[in-house]
Amino acid sequence: MPDDLARGPSRALVLFSGGQDSTVALAWALQRFDQVETLGFDYGQRHAVELSCRQTLRRRLPAVLPAAATRLGDDHCLELATLGAMSDTALTRDSEIAFAASGLPSTFVPGRNLIFLTFAAALAYRRDCRHIVLGVCETDYSGYPDCRDDTIKAMQVALNLGLDRRLVLHTPLMWRDKAQTFALARAIGGDALLDLVIEETHSCYRGDRTLRHSWGHGCGACPACDLRARGYELFLQSPDDTGPSHDT
Repeated sequence: MPDDLARGPSRALVLFSGGQDSTVALAWALQRFDQVETLGFDYGQRHAVELSCRQTLRRRLPAVLPAAATRLGDDHCLELATLGAMSDTALTRDSEIAFAASGLPSTFVPGRNLIFLTFAAALAYRRDCRHIVLGVCETDYSGYPDCRDDTIKAMQVALNLGLDRRLVLHTPLMWRDKAQTFALARAIGGDALLDLVIEETHSCYRGDRTLRHSWGHGCGACPACDLRARGYELFLQSPDDTGPSHDT
């Protein structure tokens, strides 16, 4: 870490949705930074149940991850109803999930992560957080262009120029698949954190938490559930494979 970022307590802001990836990213951040705050967004998402999962996870994390007891700070949740209103997608409308000819699923909300990062950077500026952590992944993502490594790197440059502040965007899951994300949770917090991720995080695009599977709750049929289910099965085959040793 550069010297100018290491002086004094290190402060991080984690984009925390209540899903598997952002929860593991939060656990990762709690192991590395002195003070960690969380940021969520209510944009009219179909799976708004994740917002209540956020609070459950924040409440339970200190019991399974000792670092959270002293490092987990304030939570912020921003209303972005305009994003949901202008997005005609299966993630913001009660419509069937389909795939375009390009392979991009109808759950893609154009500009979502770009908007999230802009608000996160503005909040980080005010809260004096030099580090922003997000759980995006290019390895087995759904094809979303705003989850790509190139996109995040470009956003870091744009935000630093626009704010005249040196912010670092961390993406610890960028080159990890879902199986390795399960393994990373276990490596960070043992079976207790792994169980918490399975039981309390939410991935299902349909917002279904009535069905309980070995990998967690969900409809079991949407792309998010399929990805999580396949990831869990692969994790059981290689529970110690946490993926790349370098974290960003």
